[in-house]
Amino acid sequence: MDSTRQAAETRLEHDVIGTMEIPADVYWGIHTQRAMGNFTVTGIADGSHTALIRAYATVKRACAIANYQLGMLDARKAHHIEQACLEIENGALADQFPVDVLQGGAGTSLNMNMNEVIANRALELAGKPRGDYGYIHPNDDVNCSQSTNDTYPAACRLAILQGLKPLREATQRLREAFHMQADRHSNDIKIGRTQLQDAVPMTYGQEIHAWASFLATDLEAMNTLAKRLCVFNLGATAIGTGICADLRFRHTATTVLAEITDLPITAASDPVAAVTDTSSYIEASAVLKNLAVHLKKAADDLRLLNSGPRCGFGDLTVPPRQAGSSIMPGKINPVIPECVDQCCFTIFGMDVTVNWACAEGQLQLNAFDPLIIHEILTAMTIAINAMDMFRTKCVDGLRINVEQGRRDAEMSPSICAALNGKIGYEQAMNIAKEAVATGKSVREVAGERTDIDRTELDSLLDIAAMSRKLGQTCRDVDADGNVISPTTD
Repeated sequence: MDSTRQAAETRLEHDVIGTMEIPADVYWGIHTQRAMGNFTVTGIADGSHTALIRAYATVKRACAIANYQLGMLDARKAHHIEQACLEIENGALADQFPVDVLQGGAGTSLNMNMNEVIANRALELAGKPRGDYGYIHPNDDVNCSQSTNDTYPAACRLAILQGLKPLREATQRLREAFHMQADRHSNDIKIGRTQLQDAVPMTYGQEIHAWASFLATDLEAMNTLAKRLCVFNLGATAIGTGICADLRFRHTATTVLAEITDLPITAASDPVAAVTDTSSYIEASAVLKNLAVHLKKAADDLRLLNSGPRCGFGDLTVPPRQAGSSIMPGKINPVIPECVDQCCFTIFGMDVTVNWACAEGQLQLNAFDPLIIHEILTAMTIAINAMDMFRTKCVDGLRINVEQGRRDAEMSPSICAALNGKIGYEQAMNIAKEAVATGKSVREVAGERTDIDRTELDSLLDIAAMSRKLGQTCRDVDADGNVISPTTD
């Protein structure tokens, strides 16, 4: 390649190690170029996490505004940096963040990638060529008053905070879908089960409503998490001492970020502690893990209740989605609940990874934020997609086998528990044993073996009444007893 053509296709940049040719048509610089060659593990680029990239650009924009207000950046530089940040926040230049998500350096590679892309785009906006760092410099200007160790966690927190909105929405959609099914079947009786054995009667509505109640606790946990995540550490710089930052920067940058995000962001009370404190990540991962536990519970229950059609529970039928066997004609598997389970297993593993990474910080820094945020953001995406799939391809189309449910409840020997107060446990147990041995109903045997009159016996063995001893329905109510769950026509 001749030198003229080479000069047109590359630009020369330098760093502490030396010089390197950078493709002329990219916005990143030498630090990013080196990181691309160093980290070659997953093939997943930072740019795949759009929430993190946009959040980091927002953090950089807040810092640019703060630096301008404090006289650290002149108006022209600050303006062009802000405009470059806004473009990235709106989705531009998404392909300019190519570093592998598993990277050493506690996120320095992404921070420098962001600094370089913002600087080079700001240079273009100023009418300057890319690489003209004498005018706008990635470190001196874009990274002014900052370090990776305060801006990277800030971007991570902001990305999780912004990701909570679609997570909440997906959770609420699934919760409402459960409520809709629960409302439809609030009076349909079935047998409850413990240890996979017959227990006592309940309604299908109550069973399904329990899954919705699980998700209500998850929504509460998300709200609590959001408050914890709003504590930021901007201005702490390298290890929490604020070196290389104006003393006013911490307050100003935090205030600006709160204003432009409309979030109640505050500064950490102990900046040195906050640099190494990863507890909010652990909490974020725990929220996702608990959500996954609840999703798995609902999916597993549906798999069991759907089992059959001849030799299983057969309480309900999930929507048929595809043939279930390459050899057994007519077999249909509960593939959507099975897929939900696999999503949950994945999230469980991610939680373990997050906990290990959070526990491995030494001295004044935890170097594993890149892995932590990759796992959390990926888990959030999996959870959102799993819930929407579960809702639209399974829950909305459930078919309840009402007659079988009632028949099973009426024939179950476990309803003898309702006779305990009248005839005692021992006699009730003998009635249950005879009902099992003869195939008769508890009502039949009790009528033959006790002197309880028919009217009282009917009242004692009323399976609908048994299901509501605490007066509960399958609906959410407020403090005044008003129904607040979705209703059907």
